[in-house]
Amino acid sequence: MWVPPEIKDPVLLHHPTRKSVGYFGAVRLRDGKFVHRVETGRFNAETFLEFLKVLSARSVTSKRKVLVISDNAYYHKAKFHQLWREQHASRFALDFLPPYSPELNPIERVWKLTRRLCLHNRYFATLDEVLEAAETQFAKWSRGNEILRRLCAIT
Repeated sequence: MWVPPEIKDPVLLHHPTRKSVGYFGAVRLRDGKFVHRVETGRFNAETFLEFLKVLSARSVTSKRKVLVISDNAYYHKAKFHQLWREQHASRFALDFLPPYSPELNPIERVWKLTRRLCLHNRYFATLDEVLEAAETQFAKWSRGNEILRRLCAIT
């Protein structure tokens, strides 16, 4: 790449790298309450374990066993958090969908609704604006929502 001599730092000529953000999320079927965790780094076993801990802590008040429906992403079944899952198995467990069936995962419907309600056909100048739009919607859902409850119910 040719750089004019008056430009000392050719790094300034590069386009900024594409940044992204993702979310872990779950909906309680009893009342439609939404629990989420933003992930600005990579989705992996460590970040998934952090979400499981958040989800478990928010589910403590229930005397019922919490069953989390999960797809077969490698980090959902990782040995990294297997011990934690075994220690909490009496009140908190993962139930895995059949392989290659993402259409059965109820949370995918939530992500689709999120995009439709607050992200599609809008211009966001920064990633922070995207986060703000999503977080605003998620805050509404964190108190419980009949639409989410019905959307994720398995009938």
